[in-house]
Amino acid sequence: MRSTLSTLLLIAILSSVAFAQDSLVIPITGFNPAEFNEDMEGQKWERLTLPKKDWTEYELITENGKTFIKAVSENSASGWRYNIEIDPKEYPIIEWQWKIDGVLENGDMNEKKGDDYAARIYITYDYSRRDLPLGERIKYGAMKTFTSFDIPLRALNFVWANKAEIGTIRKNVFTNWVNMVATESGNEKAEQWITSTANVYNTYKEAFDEEPKKITGVAIMTDSDNSKGSATAYYGNIVFRKKK
Repeated sequence: MRSTLSTLLLIAILSSVAFAQDSLVIPITGFNPAEFNEDMEGQKWERLTLPKKDWTEYELITENGKTFIKAVSENSASGWRYNIEIDPKEYPIIEWQWKIDGVLENGDMNEKKGDDYAARIYITYDYSRRDLPLGERIKYGAMKTFTSFDIPLRALNFVWANKAEIGTIRKNVFTNWVNMVATESGNEKAEQWITSTANVYNTYKEAFDEEPKKITGVAIMTDSDNSKGSATAYYGNIVFRKKK
């Protein structure tokens, strides 16, 4: 009997190790924004803010046995970023659950005044300022003069767009250091929990025409500041997986 229990225990341990090696979880549902303390030692979460913008409200909620983060934006823009190092070549598949109440009426991927999304998954990649062309290094230096915001030099945003065709990859209207990827679009699936997947390795290569370095952070963000609207979104855990 003891031998059987020991064998079962060993199998369970090995299975959990294998799962840990095959996937990495960004614990959205284990984070409570209301209890955030930026002075907490070893804090992996940080507030993602933009200069002179009101903050989107984020709240940890459990309903019908399901735990998630609810985001409410009223002419605001901010997010929550989880600092983590991930090799996108080793873990190229990202999977997440999200829901929106509806898209932003004036959202438009092609216009600065419409650069808002009811929901987005924001992935930042390691990239050195020294690797920028001279003109972009000067531009970066000028931007840093006026803000303490940690400006990403390489990022992908998987967004729930207003009307862009699903699969569209486009430079952000404010900077070519960020590419937007329309993963969902329109209101057809609004008010439903949707599981979405993407390839963070292949998409990066297609968007930037270069080999990606390590992923440095993953964020959730709901914003409506440019379109002067309002949006509500819900986020579940984010999982990175090895390609089968």
